[in-house]
Amino acid sequence: MSPHASLLVERDTATGVALVTLNRPSRLNAIDRGLAGQLEETWRSFRYDDSVRAIALTGTGTRAFCTGIDRDDTHAPQPGSPYSQDDPLLTIGPKANDLWKPVVVAVEGMACGGAFYLLGEAEFVVAGASATFFDPHTTYGMVSAYESGLMAQRMPYGEVARMVLMGAAERMSARRAYEVGLVSEVTEDGGAVAAAVERAAVIAGCPSEAVQGTVRALWAAHQAARAHAFALAPHLVALGNLPGERQAELFAGRERSTYRKR
Repeated sequence: MSPHASLLVERDTATGVALVTLNRPSRLNAIDRGLAGQLEETWRSFRYDDSVRAIALTGTGTRAFCTGIDRDDTHAPQPGSPYSQDDPLLTIGPKANDLWKPVVVAVEGMACGGAFYLLGEAEFVVAGASATFFDPHTTYGMVSAYESGLMAQRMPYGEVARMVLMGAAERMSARRAYEVGLVSEVTEDGGAVAAAVERAAVIAGCPSEAVQGTVRALWAAHQAARAHAFALAPHLVALGNLPGERQAELFAGRERSTYRKR
């Protein structure tokens, strides 16, 4: 395992837990096409690896778990038709790759925008006390379609609406995320990974077939609503997004922006 790889995978055969780490700290663990492909490959490989019975997912460093898509990735052209979207994040999650082994996410620092593709396909989230959650799409002239659809499965409507409509102006604290159900446990700063691994180990100690069947049943409970929301998303994005040049102008001013934490 190279420390310079964009994705690190450590397997503990004694506990049955794999620790998957997004490893682009200089980019706040933002996902480019290379990392997106590695995530897909990793989830699919776990389907055939009986030594892995549960997964903990995190990001390197304390500044961010993940800040979504890497906007400097120049290899992400979009089709000209409003009837199709080429979204490289749609297939980065375990469920999108037909993996039904449970995933526990550990968040330290920021989790925003496209990070919700991963949070939305995990079983539950553990967060360090200083973790924050937000979705900056509207601030930069973009429609939050997939992200809001995923978060609507995790939090009450009003909380999701506030998060996605306030954009970069406000960040939800780990404590508030716990209160509204996005986060299931808040640890001291730096403690989220150890807690997530510990919870995953407990789950891995149960018969795997029963665990995977339960994960599949839980997913089925909200799969229809998600599929309907995702079917509308490409059209809403095509209609509502500002031109790329204007988005870039707004994004360039992000360092000057301020926000409040709740």
